[in-house]
Amino acid sequence: MPNSMRIPAPHGHLEARFRAAAGPARGFAVVCHPHPQHGGTMHTKAVFRVAQALAAAGFNTLRFNFRGVGTSTGSYGGGDGEREDLRAVIDWITERRPTTPMLLGGFSFGARISLEVGVADERALALFGLGFPVLKYGLGFLDGLAKPLLLVQGEHDEYGGSALLADTVRRLPGPITVRGIRGGDHFFNGRFRELQAVVREYFSEGPGAAPFIGGGGVVKPGSGT
Repeated sequence: MPNSMRIPAPHGHLEARFRAAAGPARGFAVVCHPHPQHGGTMHTKAVFRVAQALAAAGFNTLRFNFRGVGTSTGSYGGGDGEREDLRAVIDWITERRPTTPMLLGGFSFGARISLEVGVADERALALFGLGFPVLKYGLGFLDGLAKPLLLVQGEHDEYGGSALLADTVRRLPGPITVRGIRGGDHFFNGRFRELQAVVREYFSEGPGAAPFIGGGGVVKPGSGT
């Protein structure tokens, strides 16, 4: 079972859950949850299931609640605050294991936050986004991306299906892979096994595996506050 912890943040702390990699760790994955004002938490099914898949692919994983969610202190930060939260998590991991290769991603709003932070942060060697709300948020910030990125989208996602996302991404340079989940909606209801399989394959055998060859580093869950 995942280990509970608190991670220091400028507003107090962030509630988080740790899951150890299945076997020797190749890196550390951080998973961000959907919109706090629409019921998103680190326990959202897609977030939980993808954390499982990443652990199976050899990553120590951390999912956490943004400010104002669960027992995390603070209040909704309009995106800026949530980016600050993610940077606090990255800093916390880096302070304990400076050489640990890192993977960042999230679901819906969490995808937007993790990608915006991860594109610019050199500590993130690869990225992923699930159910990116392409009809709500632009993807222009990915222009010039130089690290592997996996985007997984439901065929019938109400915020932009897989065909629309693929067409949008086609105009952007960089190593971006789009995988559609046939019959899937925004929340991947009834399609979690397919979602897990796509993520696991991409980061264990696909383009997302290369940056983590020879990686590792275990952060002890009890070392937080």
